[in-house]
Amino acid sequence: MNLENLDWALWRSFLAILREGSLSGAARALGVAHPTARRHLDELEARLDEPLFIRSPSGLVATELAHSLREAALAMESAAALLVRTASADGGAVAGAVRIAASEIIGVEVLPPILSALKLEHPELSFELSLSNSIEDVLRHDADIAVRMTRPAQDSLVARKLGLISVGLYAHESWIKRHGMPGSLVELIASGTLIGYDRDPAIIRTLAADGIQASSAAFGWRSDSDLAQLSAVRAGFGVGVCQQAIAARDPKLQRVLADWTHALEIWLVTHPNLRNLRRVRATLDSLARGLANHVDTEMWPS
Repeated sequence: MNLENLDWALWRSFLAILREGSLSGAARALGVAHPTARRHLDELEARLDEPLFIRSPSGLVATELAHSLREAALAMESAAALLVRTASADGGAVAGAVRIAASEIIGVEVLPPILSALKLEHPELSFELSLSNSIEDVLRHDADIAVRMTRPAQDSLVARKLGLISVGLYAHESWIKRHGMPGSLVELIASGTLIGYDRDPAIIRTLAADGIQASSAAFGWRSDSDLAQLSAVRAGFGVGVCQQAIAARDPKLQRVLADWTHALEIWLVTHPNLRNLRRVRATLDSLARGLANHVDTEMWPS
């Protein structure tokens, strides 16, 4: 086994093959020729003295060795991306790329106008958005900044609680005209017209905390995508959870069972090594100001 001076391009191709499940898919994802992806895999396997993938009729199946190398290769990928973002910034200007991790709803419904205004102020800034309800590891540099709906577990990160986001149950006026306003949560659950989860049982746990028992049968529209759920509410399919500030933009969305309300914490998080970089600091401050429409915002600490 000879692993000295391994080209990062080999590991980059390895990750692409792992994600795509084929050499052709990896080549397309990387924008390289198919023989290049094959050559990278052959060289890496030769240096490791073991196969990383087993050829099968359905594509390439990762071996146990490939799975064991995945996390280390992802860490290399994150470090390489961070290197590019850092090198792209001019030390004397607010410039370069900032990678932001956020939930789907925040990333689609809230962040675009905030970042658009910041781009007007600092034209040399660019943004990469990673939208997922999973928590990206800022400590590992998967993102420069994270907008999180829960307190970060890592004490070594720099985190600021901006406040609370109120959420409630909403329905489109067309649905209310057809079904009428439900009199209770129990009645609503029995109707089977709730919009909610597919595999993530978070809302079931929330209802249970309120003393309400529900099963998947209560949800006539099931998706773990918050964007899909919001789209279903807007389309008049049923009743779903929505942030109050977002619902307030659309007069056709009406509050259902106003006494049912919950609040989500919202945090801005960054790595201590990044917080004073000009591009990161400007973005943190802009996010804090922009999120004032959603929460009682405090400015980022000096």
